[in-house]
Amino acid sequence: YRISDALMNVYKLFWDEFSSWLLEMVKPAYQQPIDGATYRAVISLFERLIVLLHPFMPFITEELWQHIYERKGGQSIMNCSLPKTGKFDKKLLEQFETAKEIITSVRSIRQEKSIPNKNTVSLLVKGNIKLNEGLESVISKLAGLDKVEYVTEKVDGAMSFMVQTTEFFVPLAGLINVDEEIEKLNNELNYYQGFLASVLKKLGNEKFINGAPEQVVAAERRKQSDAEAKIKALLERISGLAKG
Repeated sequence: YRISDALMNVYKLFWDEFSSWLLEMVKPAYQQPIDGATYRAVISLFERLIVLLHPFMPFITEELWQHIYERKGGQSIMNCSLPKTGKFDKKLLEQFETAKEIITSVRSIRQEKSIPNKNTVSLLVKGNIKLNEGLESVISKLAGLDKVEYVTEKVDGAMSFMVQTTEFFVPLAGLINVDEEIEKLNNELNYYQGFLASVLKKLGNEKFINGAPEQVVAAERRKQSDAEAKIKALLERISGLAKG
């Protein structure tokens, strides 16, 4: 038995999937009550999770289990059977992983651009992906979206990210100071252009190419490739913001 692996799986299930995602999904609006059916379902799931956790944390899980519902004298979590694996929708799980990537990416843009959570943003989708209707509402709630729209062309004046083969855009008009953002991107562009120039100078030196170990030369070529990709992306973002 690999007890450490079992503990880590239970930990991730409890902390990541249940606490970080599920509770955020079902959390009602500010000062609004949660509906009874959702509350009962979450409590039932919580009970099963602490049964899973009990072998690793016996005392606190016993205490929690005793207080979830009214128990009869002598009842104990130790007498509960461990939950068994049942049927599940593999496709839905895969779609939810995609939804998590989208939400995380939008949140990263919010953080990078200092967009307050109280301000909603739009999400424009370019690609063949069609979001599950239920998951689309989850994405809208957790990413703070006012709409999800499907487009066929790149969107100017927007931040973009990729999930699998689909490109997503978050328009920034009215959310940031465009001139300040362009200035910031230009400064970043100047840095990478200078960095690329130094790499190209080194790669243009025959003594370096002929004398350096192969892996060192390969590392410099990777630096060149990475810098060129970064410069291309920055130029596209600057151009898009300028057009927007």
